[in-house]
Amino acid sequence: MQIYVSANVVRSGDGTRNHPFRFIQEAADIAKAGDVVIVAPGIYREYVHPVNSGTEDKPIVYTSVEPLGAVITGAERVTDWAHFNGEVWKINVPNSIFGSYNPFTVPVKGDWFFSPKEVHTGDVYLNGKSMYEVSSISECENPLVSRASWEPDFSVFTWFSAQEAGDTVIFANFHGLDPNEENVEISVRRNCFMPLENGINYITVSGFSLRQAATQWAPPTAYQDGLIGPHWAKGWIIEDCEISESKCSGISLGKYLQPGNDNKWTTAFHKDGTQTERDAICQAVNEGWNKENIGSHIIRRCDIHDCGQTGIVGHLGGVFSTIEDNHIYRINNKQNLAGAEIGGIKMHAAIDVVIRRNHIHNCTRGLWLDWQAQGTRVTQNFFHDNTPPQGCEISNPLSLGEDIFVEVSHGPTLIDHNLMLSDISMRLSTQGIALVHNLINGSFSYVGSGTDNGGLKFQSCRYTPYHVPHSTAIAGFMTILHGDARFYNNIFVQKEIRQDLRDYVNSMDMGTMEECNLICGTVPYNGYPTAAKYFESLKPDFTKKFGPGYNDKYYDHLPVWAYGNAYFNGAKPCDSEINPHIESNHTVKIMVSEEEGNFRLHTNLYEYLPRSMTRMISTETLGEAFEPEQRFENRDGTPILFDTDYFGRKRGIHPLCGPFEEGAGDRFTVFFGGHDDRAIAFHQEDRLEGRTRKRIVQKEEPEAVEIQSNITMTNCENVSFPYNGTLFQVQDIFVKGNTAWLRDLKTQKLIEVDCEYGIYSEKTKWKVNSLQSIDASMDMNMGGLVQTVGTLLCILSKSMTHDPDDACKTISERVNRELEPRITMRLTPKYLKFIQEKKFISLEDVIYRVKTTPVEPVAETVENL
Repeated sequence: MQIYVSANVVRSGDGTRNHPFRFIQEAADIAKAGDVVIVAPGIYREYVHPVNSGTEDKPIVYTSVEPLGAVITGAERVTDWAHFNGEVWKINVPNSIFGSYNPFTVPVKGDWFFSPKEVHTGDVYLNGKSMYEVSSISECENPLVSRASWEPDFSVFTWFSAQEAGDTVIFANFHGLDPNEENVEISVRRNCFMPLENGINYITVSGFSLRQAATQWAPPTAYQDGLIGPHWAKGWIIEDCEISESKCSGISLGKYLQPGNDNKWTTAFHKDGTQTERDAICQAVNEGWNKENIGSHIIRRCDIHDCGQTGIVGHLGGVFSTIEDNHIYRINNKQNLAGAEIGGIKMHAAIDVVIRRNHIHNCTRGLWLDWQAQGTRVTQNFFHDNTPPQGCEISNPLSLGEDIFVEVSHGPTLIDHNLMLSDISMRLSTQGIALVHNLINGSFSYVGSGTDNGGLKFQSCRYTPYHVPHSTAIAGFMTILHGDARFYNNIFVQKEIRQDLRDYVNSMDMGTMEECNLICGTVPYNGYPTAAKYFESLKPDFTKKFGPGYNDKYYDHLPVWAYGNAYFNGAKPCDSEINPHIESNHTVKIMVSEEEGNFRLHTNLYEYLPRSMTRMISTETLGEAFEPEQRFENRDGTPILFDTDYFGRKRGIHPLCGPFEEGAGDRFTVFFGGHDDRAIAFHQEDRLEGRTRKRIVQKEEPEAVEIQSNITMTNCENVSFPYNGTLFQVQDIFVKGNTAWLRDLKTQKLIEVDCEYGIYSEKTKWKVNSLQSIDASMDMNMGGLVQTVGTLLCILSKSMTHDPDDACKTISERVNRELEPRITMRLTPKYLKFIQEKKFISLEDVIYRVKTTPVEPVAETVENL
C-alpha cells in the first residue's frame, strides 16, 4: 500500500494520493510490512517514531518525493524577539511547547563526557546554523572569540537561557542582524526519526533532510540516541539523506536502554567505566544481542555534517552493518563538547562492519573503532584534515585528532586502500591489525600505549572481549599486548610537521614515540619482535623451574610483519621491516584542493614509485589475528585477494604500493565528487516557507588566498587551451620559483601549477602581490613560456583534445629553437624541468635569462575577492 503525506495541505486526510496525511507520524502509525510512505516536499516539524516492523523481503519504506525536499526538523521557528541591550535580543518561550523534554534545562552529560563547562542539549539556530551557548548574559553581551573553535569568526554569535515563571528565556547576540527578519529557530525535540521501542525492524528512510535535534551524549554504557536511528533493531536502510545539526549524534546505530547500567559510572560511582562497559556487553549477550536480532543496517550516500559529538555513533547495535559512500564533515568543530566519544564515526563493537568509500574530513577525528573491531574492514575511504586547523587551540589530547583511531581491540581489523592525509593518520592503541595498500601522509601515535586506565599505584589493564568468528558470542577476554600488526604495500609520505602540534605535544610532555609521535612510518614499532622470534620464545623449556618472570613471555609485545612499503620525505620504517623502499633523492608533494564541493588530490608521488618490489597480498598472506585466532577475511568467511585498486582496476602480479594502480612515472590528479546539498536544502526551505530571506550562513565562503609572486607576465591573451570542459584563456601569469599562477580572463579563477612537481589546484578567491612585471606580448620567448605552462596544465588536468606527446614535442621544439644554445627546456607528459648545463633551474630564472626587454620593478596587487 502507498501512503501519502504532504505538509502543505490545510487539513489532514486519509493518506491517499488525493487526500494525504499532513504529518508523517500519521502514516507511521498505520504503515505495515511492504507499505511505502511517500512524503511531498515541505518542512515537517515533528518527531517520527515508527510503530510497526517491516520484514526482510517487505520493508516499510519512507521516501521523499523530491531528493531532500522533505525536511524533518527537531526545531521550531521563533519570531517574537524583543531588543534587549546592544546587539542582544530576548524571547520568552512557554515551557509547554517542549512537552516533557525541555532541552534548555537538560544538560549534556554521561560517561566519558569531559566538557569543562555545562552546556545543554538545546540550541539556537541562525539561518540553519547553531550558535554558541555561554554561561551568562554578560558573556552573551560581550562574547569572546573561541580559540578552540574551528570556526572562530562565528563563535561570537552566542546565546544564554534561563528559567522564569514557567518560561524559557533566551538571550542571543545576533551582531546587527534582526532575528525577526532572519530564520531563527530553537531546539524543541530530542529526535527526528527514531522508534520509541526496541525491535522495530526493516525500515528504509530515503531522500530526507533531517536536522536540528536536541540529542543527548551517547557513550557506550548508556542508551544511545541520535537524530535518526533504528533504536536496537535489525535491517534498517538510511540512504540519500542529509543529516545535520544534531547536538550530539547524527545517526545512532547504538545501544538500547539497560536500566540497571545506564551511565552507571557517573551516576553510581562504584565501578570504573571500563568495568561497566564489560557488564553492558555481557548483559546484552544474555538479553539477545546476536546476528538474528540486531544490526545488519545499511547507511549509504548520506551527507552528514555539523553535529556536536559524532556523525554516526554505535555500540553493539551496529554489528554486521555497512557504512558506504557517505560524506561526513564538520563534526565537533565547535569544540563545545569534549570527551572520549567523538568522531566522524564512533563505533564500539563494530563486529563484521564494512566501512567503505566514505569521504571523511574536517572532523575532530575521522573514524574511531573502540573495542571489538573484530572482522571490521575499512576500505577505499578518503580521510583528510581531521586534526585541528593551524591556530586552533588544542584543549586536550583527545581533541588532537587523527584519521583513524583503533583502540583496545584484538582484531582482526583490516584497513586497506585508504587515503589518510591528516597530520596524524592513525592512533593505534590496539593489536590484530592489517594495513594494506594505503596512502599514509601522517604519523602513527600511541603505539604501545593508551590501553590501561591510568593507574599509578595498581595495575589498571583494560581487558576487552573477543568473539567467536563472525558472531557476537564471547570467546574470551584479554588485555592488549600491542603488535600483532601487518603492514604490506603501503606508501608513507612525511609531511612538514606543524610547529603548533610539536609545541603542544611537548608542552604536555607527550612528545614520545609511544604517545604523540609525529614521524610518519612504521618506526614506532621499533623493537617489536618478528614472528619467528616471538613464536620461538613461546616454546616451553622444561629444564627451567617455574618462578618469577617465567610467564612474562606471554605478556610481551606481539610480532610485526612489514614488507613492500615505500617511504618518502623522511618517513621511517621500523627496524624489522624487510627491504623497504626509502626514496631520499626526490621530494614528494601531496595536496588536496576543493572548489564548490568537488575535491581533488594532486601529487607527483607516482613518478618515483618503484615496480616489482611488492607481491600480491591475500587473506593467506595476512594469517590470523592472535587472540581470536580469526583470519583477515570477508564477513561471510571467504578469503580476500587484494587484486584490484581503489577504483576497482585490476592489479598486476607485482602491484604498485598504495591505493592506486597508476602507471609508474605518471603524475596525476584524482577527482572525488562532492556536493553541497546543504545549500540546496536551504533554498528549498525558502520556497516552502513562501518568503525570501537574507541569510548569513548558506554556505561557508572560502577565505581569500594571498600569493606572493616575484614576476607578473602580462598580455597573455593570445594563449588559450581546453581545461575542465571549458576554454581557459590566459590573462596573466604570476611566477615565483617553479610555481606559476594562471589567471583566466573570463572567470578570474586562478590555477596554481607547480611546474617542478607537476601538480595543480584551483583558487576562486585570491590576492596576488607581485614585485616585477613583464609584457609577454613583446617577446616570443615569453609567449612560448606562457604556452608551455598552459600546455602542462592541460596535460595535468587531462583536458588535451589531442595527443599530449605530440603537443609537448611541438611546443618544446618551438621554444627550444628560440632559446638554444642558452637554455634547453624539456617538456614531457610526466614533468617539466628547466635545465642549464644539466642543472635544474627555476621557471623564474628562465624568464630572467630569456627576457629581451627591460624589467621595471613595480609594487602591483591583483585581487579576485
